[in-house]
Amino acid sequence: MVTKEFTPFENKVWLSSPTMHGEELEYMKEAYDTNWMSTVGANINEVERLTAEKTGRKYAVALSCGTAALHLAMKVAGVKPGMRVFCSDMTFDATINPVVYEGGVPVFIDTEYDTWNMDLAALEKAFELYPDVKVVVVAHLYGTPGKIDEIRNICEKHGAVIVEDAAESLGSTYKGKMTGSFGTVGVCSFNGNKIITGSAGGCLLTDDEAVYEKVKKWSTQSREDAPWYQHEEIGYNYRMSNVIAGVVRGQYPHLEEHVAQKTAIYERYKESFKDLPVKMNPYDEVNSVPNFWLSCLLIDEDAMCRQVRGEQDALYIGEHGKSCPTEILEALAKCNAEGRPIWKPMHMQPIFRNNGFITREGDGRGRTNAYIAGGKLGKDGRPIDVGADIFHRGLCLPSDNKMTVEDQEKIIEIVKSCFE
Repeated sequence: MVTKEFTPFENKVWLSSPTMHGEELEYMKEAYDTNWMSTVGANINEVERLTAEKTGRKYAVALSCGTAALHLAMKVAGVKPGMRVFCSDMTFDATINPVVYEGGVPVFIDTEYDTWNMDLAALEKAFELYPDVKVVVVAHLYGTPGKIDEIRNICEKHGAVIVEDAAESLGSTYKGKMTGSFGTVGVCSFNGNKIITGSAGGCLLTDDEAVYEKVKKWSTQSREDAPWYQHEEIGYNYRMSNVIAGVVRGQYPHLEEHVAQKTAIYERYKESFKDLPVKMNPYDEVNSVPNFWLSCLLIDEDAMCRQVRGEQDALYIGEHGKSCPTEILEALAKCNAEGRPIWKPMHMQPIFRNNGFITREGDGRGRTNAYIAGGKLGKDGRPIDVGADIFHRGLCLPSDNKMTVEDQEKIIEIVKSCFE
């Protein structure tokens, strides 16, 4: 329960906002001065080269946004109307919507506590229930790599391809390889709040030259190689602007710098909260190096005060020595700092309530909030609906890499005060 008053920050402390350096303007001006203001130009070419080089892929196609890249990735993967597609459950809905664009039917795979990403046992169970599934969409949550090598082995065993959503994890590695390099196709994002930004934009990643050429064609309205505008299939206006590419090009030299800053923020939180009944968002410390895009907190079960969430509102009852995400987020907002709830799992979203949801125990549909409401456990003693549990007890902390050490220390004190 908050017992202290804090002076609000004069300038808002953001969750994660763009960090600009100056080179971006030079490349944007180059596009302006040379009049390459459309969807061709040197900046686009360089963004594709840099992205392929950084991720270890042979090809990258620069597109208008990460969602556009995911949409074309679904087409590459062969998603067709009525096809079931296994998808990460705890993610932003931009991971899932492109499946539906192509008429696919998302089936959600529950989350593991180890990395907050797709659960291997639940994925195996899903293939037992739906052996005909041939596409799996895997997201790396908050910049933390999932167990993507192991997921890929399961998919190969069942003849399924992976669409790898690395929108949040550019710069993260698993077993020494960059995320985005494991799937049949991968996707990264340069949205305004990402580790590096173009204000918009994204890339589709592939090692297949034919896929590279096909995606470029689709993204430019599927124009045929003819002296007039000729079209033999549906296309899209998805190509990245040369101006936006100038921003991304200017950001790339600072990727490692941004990752280092985000890592320091995470480690500072972790050290400062070691005496609180909380844990930071976990990762595989042997095999993975996250980019720590967002630092997150999970409150211990016995340190949770009572909290209930509706579709748009939340209520809690404060209690000495305990807290909850709603109380902490309200305390931060009161001090002009931005935090966020954990992504609400997709199987809990109103639009996907009737879709399949697979836990390590099998079909989890109808068990949403079972752990929270009644303490229902699986055979291994773990909550059946892991994603719902993390959503209930977790939150995203201010993780802006322009936040000063002094700013972060104040954030830490605000969080600590909620448990007093």
